[in-house]
Amino acid sequence: MDCQLARRLMVNDWLKRVQAILMPPCCVLCGEAGQPPLLDLCGPCDADLPRNSNACVRCAAPLPPCASSGLTCGACLKRPPRFDRASVPFRYAYPLDHLIRGLKYHGQLASGRVLGMLLADYLDEEDSPRPDVLVPVPLFPARHRDRGFNQASEIALPIADRLHVPIADRLCSRVRPTDDQTALNAAQRRRNVRRAFALNRRPGVRHVAILDDVLTTGSTVNEIARVLKRSGVRTVTVWAVARAAPVYVPKV
Repeated sequence: MDCQLARRLMVNDWLKRVQAILMPPCCVLCGEAGQPPLLDLCGPCDADLPRNSNACVRCAAPLPPCASSGLTCGACLKRPPRFDRASVPFRYAYPLDHLIRGLKYHGQLASGRVLGMLLADYLDEEDSPRPDVLVPVPLFPARHRDRGFNQASEIALPIADRLHVPIADRLCSRVRPTDDQTALNAAQRRRNVRRAFALNRRPGVRHVAILDDVLTTGSTVNEIARVLKRSGVRTVTVWAVARAAPVYVPKV
């Protein structure tokens, strides 16, 4: 390490120490003092997060507490997803949903950092192969400009740093606008995202992880996985912070 770089690191460390004294980190949920290792989250709020402790091994859909571990859900048996596996540590419920909405709709980037670190902790404990690259689910350019950031990319940053997996945020693009998926049922979601994504270049890797904030029916990541596998990717893993149970919307 050269002397100039060493001095820069010492200055950065000093600035962080001063910042911690003048502006101590606080919990993004309750405002109380944060606790290590997640300084933006306190211990009690961390304990209140809804863990996805018993889930489908393929799509991470929550299973009943009485179900045996290692099961595949009925939806995956009936219609296997294009991706090979999903890792999702939490259920989309309070108070985790507050963090996700705060990031997505109110630009609370500190929440994105917390969500990324929580997911990184979970993935770091998993005994599974690391992907070659990490692909955050892209936004349509107009929506990206309006929002000013991509929430999936914000979550991806701490994960890439912790797991040493490079982010390939320009590998895939959303090539047409899509409707908000919230009020759509599973079939409508599949139609909504069909041919909505395209690759900007050939991946040139064997294993890709797609990252999203919430996995509901999996339609979005499934379409991206389809495009990736058609381009020669062998394994597609999905990483998401939360798993939501799909909401049934009757046809009209």
